[in-house]
Amino acid sequence: MVLTAPLAALGRATLAFLATIGQVTIFALSALTHIFRPPFYAREFANALLNIGWLSLPVVGLTAIFTGGALALQIYDGGSRFSAEAVVPQIVAIGMVRELGPVLVGLMVAARVTSSIAAEIATMKVTEQIDALTTLSTHPMKYLTAPRLLAALIVVPVLVGIGDIIGIYGGFLVSTQQLGFNPATYVRNTVDFLQQSDIISSLIKGAVFGGIAATMGCYYGMNSGRGAQGVGRATKASVQAAAVLILAANFLLTSLFFST
Repeated sequence: MVLTAPLAALGRATLAFLATIGQVTIFALSALTHIFRPPFYAREFANALLNIGWLSLPVVGLTAIFTGGALALQIYDGGSRFSAEAVVPQIVAIGMVRELGPVLVGLMVAARVTSSIAAEIATMKVTEQIDALTTLSTHPMKYLTAPRLLAALIVVPVLVGIGDIIGIYGGFLVSTQQLGFNPATYVRNTVDFLQQSDIISSLIKGAVFGGIAATMGCYYGMNSGRGAQGVGRATKASVQAAAVLILAANFLLTSLFFST
């Protein structure tokens, strides 16, 4: 009995984990199908665009510019050990566009937007507003989830593109003002080194990460517990799940796009 107790606990945890994966998958597929079904709630979609896109620009811009500057300093310091300081523009560009830009934007969106969506929808559930929507023949998935998911799929790639540009500009500022690089040469090396596949992969990652962030916020909000404690747990769990899934998806997408 003593020996089987840990195995039983592990089995229960494994089954619960697999059940959660199945529930999230079904929820995400249902949300995607509702995007293409009428009616379309334009006001909810516009509010989601504003919240996810425009209001996320400050944190995305600040994160990207400081990351680009720090990346330039690190690459210059590491490259100086091998007399390879000249690779700073190329490595900053590929590092921001392929990896750091999409991942950092995804994590910032998860921290800001996923928590907001989860808290909002969980509060609606606690106050029985979702039940009221159902009573009024309004499908909660259609009204609450579909507009937010569609907005995230559209606007997060835009945020990623802006973050890539700002991050590269941060590296440009540090390199030209502090490390002594020629501005024209820096820009030319950056443009010549980046390929179309790098930009496309960055934008695709943005769409996937945006979908993950919105889906996790809606899922945990819809399935929150009762009371203020339930709202808090749903908010915390949504951000944790979104962050882990974004990092895992980044690895899978990087392996898909850049495996040799």
